[in-house]
Amino acid sequence: MTTLDFALGETIDMIRESTARFAADRIAPLAAEIDAKDWFPRDLWPAMGELGLHGITVEEEWGGLGMGYLAHVVAQEEVARASASIGLSYGAHSNLCVNQIRRWGNAEQKARYLPKLISGEHVGSLAMSEAGAGSDVVSMKLRAEKKSDRYVLNGTKFWITNATYADVLVVYARTGEGSRGITTFLIEKDFPGFAIGQKIDKVGMRGSPTAELVFTDCEVPAENVMGEPGQGVAILMSGLDYERAVLAGIQIGIMQACLDVVLPYVRERRQFGQPIGAFQLMQAKIADMYVALNSSRAYVYAVARACDAGQTTRFDAAGAILLASENAVKVALEAVQALGGAGYTRDWPVERFMRDAKLLDIGAGTNEIRRMLIGRELVGPLG
Repeated sequence: MTTLDFALGETIDMIRESTARFAADRIAPLAAEIDAKDWFPRDLWPAMGELGLHGITVEEEWGGLGMGYLAHVVAQEEVARASASIGLSYGAHSNLCVNQIRRWGNAEQKARYLPKLISGEHVGSLAMSEAGAGSDVVSMKLRAEKKSDRYVLNGTKFWITNATYADVLVVYARTGEGSRGITTFLIEKDFPGFAIGQKIDKVGMRGSPTAELVFTDCEVPAENVMGEPGQGVAILMSGLDYERAVLAGIQIGIMQACLDVVLPYVRERRQFGQPIGAFQLMQAKIADMYVALNSSRAYVYAVARACDAGQTTRFDAAGAILLASENAVKVALEAVQALGGAGYTRDWPVERFMRDAKLLDIGAGTNEIRRMLIGRELVGPLG
């Protein structure tokens, strides 16, 4: 399919080509099985590491490519085009975990954790949400109590992507009261008192493992505090802008995957003596899908460029994923409709695209929260 040239540059075009080739060869053939079995193919991680995908935003001195957020969005898009589930786990690893350590870790923490995360030998995760603290993340209950040269953590986290496979986790816990009473910790899976709780069976994004984390007198060395004690909310909120920009690439990948299926289908499927793509109603459907995809691309790419220039705004990061997430759901529904009865069976992947697309109306801050943030920022202080 020919598409609009967004003039991203030769280097990023190369990232797209190499990632798309890898995704088509190694990820796409597994996508249906990943979904059907809720299976995370762990062996993909070192292979993705060899391509440099895990450290795409990390400076070269720490073993990364130093290419920034626009490159990361494009890589995210191509991985998710092959499998949104792997795309979600990839984003949680490379952005939520690796990029946060890159941005906030000290030199010793970067040297200790980044090499194996970037190579794919280790899987990374971020733990923010709890059963009673989702959008209202500051109400988290996981408690970290300082005792001599360590902190002791007690409580749980919920809805944690990559939890069951993670070797290193960026975890937010309460060390005091209010928004200045939250601290960021680097947790290793083998720390005593740390365990995986119930695994969550999701409607979509199956194969991207999601689970509960349980901390029972879990001892964490004080040197595993990332940033300063009490700085957790600032670290968390600053990372959300980049998280939203990068994860919006998943929705772009889903929309492209929908067109990858629908366009050949409408050319080949015949009714009333001609291909269904010859009917104006079907052509209008295809046009709407294409416009939804490229309007999302334009906004997301612009926000990613702003991230690279240090000029992003919180409301535009929220706006980009808001547009991409809602468009992806619409495009996936249209893809099912375009295939008719076939689209409502598991013989075709569009029903999977539909289930996968819905997650990012909810994850990384719900669309309701995004709208609230955008409106509040644009209106400004009142009274």
